[in-house]
Amino acid sequence: MRCPACRREHLYEPPSLPCPCGASLKVPLLRGGVPVQVRFRSWEDSWLSMRCPHCGRSDQWPQPEFTCNCGATVRLPVDRATRLNAGTAGPLTAAGPQSSRPQPAHPMGAPVPAPPAPPAPPGTTAGRARPFRHRTPFRPHPVRTSQDAVFTAARYLEWLGFDDLELTEAQERDGVTLLGSRMVAQVDTWTEPADVKSVECLWLQTLHAEEMAAAMFTLAGYSHQATVRGEQLLVALFSLDLAGVPQPANGAAEALMETGWTS
Repeated sequence: MRCPACRREHLYEPPSLPCPCGASLKVPLLRGGVPVQVRFRSWEDSWLSMRCPHCGRSDQWPQPEFTCNCGATVRLPVDRATRLNAGTAGPLTAAGPQSSRPQPAHPMGAPVPAPPAPPAPPGTTAGRARPFRHRTPFRPHPVRTSQDAVFTAARYLEWLGFDDLELTEAQERDGVTLLGSRMVAQVDTWTEPADVKSVECLWLQTLHAEEMAAAMFTLAGYSHQATVRGEQLLVALFSLDLAGVPQPANGAAEALMETGWTS
């Protein structure tokens, strides 16, 4: 399928969702449906109600979405005439001429595939977080409220090795700051994309220490300028999906996932 913003082609496979009865479910996608770009997010539009074919339980599940490399959040159309699919579903592709090479789409609601374990970067100290290859898989928690977003970001940073975080109120926008000896992170709960000012203000908090990384988590994504500035300042930018899986939005975030540091 193609991103409606940049027309880049992707392969997409619906994420597996755990029902309380133990079944592994997948939201059925509408074959031939047209994906749409999510410009303004609301809690009501981000969830759908469907029934498990195994136990008959009706529950709220996150809409199938992914973040394109261009920064756009793309939502896939759902076949509401059927129940949740059980088992494994194949990837969804779009008809038409193929691009040079389709890029994999990271579904919003599925764990990000683990990259190959990289070698230790030069200058890595023993006090930094452990390499990605030594970690067990991250266990997400559904994000339904702003408190869930803060909880998910804190657990994710602890999973990366930053386990001495304290909560304080953010100064610039609605949100919470997580402060530790080697990490300062902001969890932004606004319904609008984070801007350049938010990224720069977060980066300024790292200047008082030599070994201090910065990360931001947001529910509404980032402006293009904020993404570029975050890359320049080595601020790791993550987008939180409703299933509680942080999605990296720039190279600094990918580096933090792989090596435990943003450079």
